[in-house]
Amino acid sequence: MASSEGANVAVIMVGGPTKGTRFRPLSFNLAKPLFPLAGQPMVQHPILACKKIPNLAQIYLIGFYEERDFTLYVSAISNELKVPVRYLREEKPHGSAGGLYYFRDLLMEENPVNIFVMNCDVCCSFPLSDMLAAHLKYKGIGTLLVKKVSAESASEFGEIVADAETGELLHYAEKPETFVSEWINCGVYIFTPEIFLAIQGVASERNNHGTLRRVSSFEALHFTTKSTQADFVRLDQDILTPLAGKRKLYTYETQDFWEQIKTPGMSLKCSSLYLAQYRLTAPDLLAKGDKSNSAKFVGDVYVHPSAKIHHTAKVGPNVSISGSARIGPGVRLIGCIILDDVEIKENALISHSIVGWKSIVGRWARVQGVGDYTAKLGITILGKLFVVMQRESHSY
Repeated sequence: MASSEGANVAVIMVGGPTKGTRFRPLSFNLAKPLFPLAGQPMVQHPILACKKIPNLAQIYLIGFYEERDFTLYVSAISNELKVPVRYLREEKPHGSAGGLYYFRDLLMEENPVNIFVMNCDVCCSFPLSDMLAAHLKYKGIGTLLVKKVSAESASEFGEIVADAETGELLHYAEKPETFVSEWINCGVYIFTPEIFLAIQGVASERNNHGTLRRVSSFEALHFTTKSTQADFVRLDQDILTPLAGKRKLYTYETQDFWEQIKTPGMSLKCSSLYLAQYRLTAPDLLAKGDKSNSAKFVGDVYVHPSAKIHHTAKVGPNVSISGSARIGPGVRLIGCIILDDVEIKENALISHSIVGWKSIVGRWARVQGVGDYTAKLGITILGKLFVVMQRESHSY
C-alpha cells in the first residue's frame, strides 16, 4: 500500500547504445541521455524534477552503457544538486521491469515506501508531486502518468482505458493494431515495493511453465533460449497488461506538454518545449538582450556562459547554444541547437538544424531544415567536425 511516511527513491531508465540507433549520427559521439536539450543533458531534466520529490534518498540511472560514459556526469550532478545520483550498469538488457528487479536489493537499501520510475527519453513537465498525491490517495501498488492525444497518433504508444471516476487502470495495450483509446501511457510511474513481487511472478511463471511469447527482433538478438528470456520482463506488456483491472494500478492525467525523444528531429522540438518551460521554472537560464552591445534575442534562447555572440547577430526563437561556441557578425539562428566549440562565421543562416561539435559554418552559408520534426528529412544535422563553406568563385 502507498505511504507518505519514509524514504523515496527514483529510477531513470537510460537504455543503451544498441537502443538509440534512430538518434544517429549524434549518438556516435555522446550517449543519447547526455545530449543537451535547452542547454542541459537530456537526463538532467527528469533528474531536476526528481530533486523535488519529498524525502528523496537516491536517484538511480539504470542502463547498459559503459560506466565510463556516465562517471564524470554522475559525479558532477551529484555535487551540483547535493543529491546522490548513481549509475547502475546492466551486463545485458533485462527489459524495463527486469532491470528494476535485477537491482532490487540496491533499490531497497533505503527501505523506500515509493519508487519513482521514468524513461529518460520522455519530455514533459514531470508533475511528480501531484502524481504522488494521487498515488497516496489511490492506495494501489502503482500510478501511471497518462495523457490524451489524437486518435491518429495514439497507436504509436501504449493505449490505456481507465475508470473515469476512480482513475483505476482497466485495460492496457502496447501499440495496438486496432484503436483502443486516445489515452496513452507517458512512461512515468510511481510504484510501491510490491511491484517486485509482480515482476518476480512473471519471471517465475516463465521458468516453471516455459511460457511462450512473441519477441521483437531486438530481444531475439540477445535472448536465444527460454531460460535466458525468463529474466527479460517488460514493464508495459508483462506487468501493466496483466495487472490492469485488478484494483492495483491507477492513472494520473497530465495537461502539460509530453513528447518522446526518439529522433534528432524530436530533440529539437523538445528543446523548444523545455526552453518555454524555463519561463516558469528557471527564467535566469534564458538569454536577455538588454545591453546595447549584446546580440538581439527573439523568444526563448539559451546561451552557455562561455559562448561568444557578436552584437550584430540575431538569435531565436527556440535556440540553444552550447559551450565555447562562436557566433559571428550578422549571423541568424532560428530553431536550432548549436553544440560545443562550433564556429559560425559572418552572415551565415542556421534554421531548424543541429550543428555538431567543433563544426564550422562558413560566411554566407545556409544550413536549413524544413522544420517538420517528425519527418525523416525534416531537419538538417551536421555531425562532429563538419565544415560547410561557400565555394569561392575564381576569374581567369
